[in-house]
Amino acid sequence: MPKFRMPVAALALLLAATPVASAAPKAAIFPFELNDVSIEGELGGRRADETQRLALATQELRRLATQDAGYELVELSGLEGEIERAAPLYKCGGCEVNIARRVGADLAFTGTVRKVSGLILGLTIQVRDVSNGRLTHVLQAQIRGNTDESWIRGIRWLVKNRLLAEPGQQ
Repeated sequence: MPKFRMPVAALALLLAATPVASAAPKAAIFPFELNDVSIEGELGGRRADETQRLALATQELRRLATQDAGYELVELSGLEGEIERAAPLYKCGGCEVNIARRVGADLAFTGTVRKVSGLILGLTIQVRDVSNGRLTHVLQAQIRGNTDESWIRGIRWLVKNRLLAEPGQQ
């Protein structure tokens, strides 16, 4: 019997010293939307390059949310029709929370690109707590230039300097 005491005691110490990994928060990251208030937008029509950039911005936010912020993404595929009917999400007052709740998310992320002109754009990412619908973060940045590079750089800046920043350093 004494033979087994030492290994059992060592195992108990090892288990006690091993940190228990907490579950990563589950995030529903909805597709970015364009709010085009520019003269070009008033004339109607959607530019193919901007539609492509919206997808690029969404993809980058999803990548950074998992890689840098440690979120676990929940799948929104199959809900495109419902998301489209609720759109624009930036005007619905938190309706994305109900969709996010149904897919098991803890947080709902929505993103908007507000195009003022061909040169001046604003990025906004809103994060809502799915349990109560309250905003936990509103991340905003102004960018100059309507290019893939400027949009991606803006998303990266928001994640690094707003989402991941310590309170008081924002």
